[in-house]
Amino acid sequence: MTQNITVLGAGSWGTALALLLARNQHLVTLWARNAEHVSRMEQQRCNAYHLPDFSFPDNLSVTANLETAVSTANLVLIAIPSEGFRSLLKTIKPYLNTDAKLVYTTKGLESGTHKLLHQVIQEELGDARHCALLTGPSFAQEVAANQPTAVVIASNDQKYANDLITLFANQHFRPYYTQDVIGAEVGGAVKNVMAVGAGISDGLGFGANARAALITRGLSEMTQLGMALGAQRDTFMGLSGLGDLVLTCTDNLSRNRRFGLALGQGRSIEAALKEIGQVVEGALNAQQVHELAKQHHIEMPLTAQVCKVLTGKITPRAAVEALFERKLKAES
Repeated sequence: MTQNITVLGAGSWGTALALLLARNQHLVTLWARNAEHVSRMEQQRCNAYHLPDFSFPDNLSVTANLETAVSTANLVLIAIPSEGFRSLLKTIKPYLNTDAKLVYTTKGLESGTHKLLHQVIQEELGDARHCALLTGPSFAQEVAANQPTAVVIASNDQKYANDLITLFANQHFRPYYTQDVIGAEVGGAVKNVMAVGAGISDGLGFGANARAALITRGLSEMTQLGMALGAQRDTFMGLSGLGDLVLTCTDNLSRNRRFGLALGQGRSIEAALKEIGQVVEGALNAQQVHELAKQHHIEMPLTAQVCKVLTGKITPRAAVEALFERKLKAES
């Protein structure tokens, strides 16, 4: 059945999902905060800043009016950076229809509180509303180009998740279901930090051996933290864990990896962020992940060294040296 869907956030990922849903014959409204950006998208019928090569179909409209966008939607999809997540929930709460459902694609933790985003949703909107997370290895550019992509929809409500799978699925886009919301969220947050580390390693000129070691030990850190929070181990061997980790650590479509590359090549944090020109979740979330790990007494040495680089306490090369100077131990 055709749904009225509003996508909040007209970055590359929000735009790619809006295109996907419109191609699936749903009525889609793409909201952006910046009225000038919306005006350009209306005139050009594309998002020229993020995905210029993909035209908007007739059933995809754009708006800067948040109240109108949310109040007319059966389904609201949130695709904004983690730093604005709670604020947006507070703003849209009065506009949500009683039976409107929610999907979020944001990957990260809440700044300051280290909370997972499903916890933020519960605090702001309560437990009664249908809610799910869409996550996994999925670059916006490839989704917009109808390249084969597999993702995960995580929810405690399996019926709702199955409805979403039907809504999103097509010949190029295949969602799977998991009930492990915690594991899916932890995977999405930690992989961004590891991608910064992988970029630093490659930027320093280290080879495939170092990258493989970082991905594997990063998976171990991700798994340990997730299980301490109540996640299932198997989740981290799936799309939202290992899949997303490999994707974002190995391909330069990843902003987090490109940010790390720039740092490894000697550029300052400010210069690297300016060069990328979009939000780098790994830079935002490294300290949050590190603090959450300390809170639960989980050792995450890769995360700790990335944090030290990002806070200027250590150079990228010294961070690698510190990792290799750690006490020798068993792998598991």
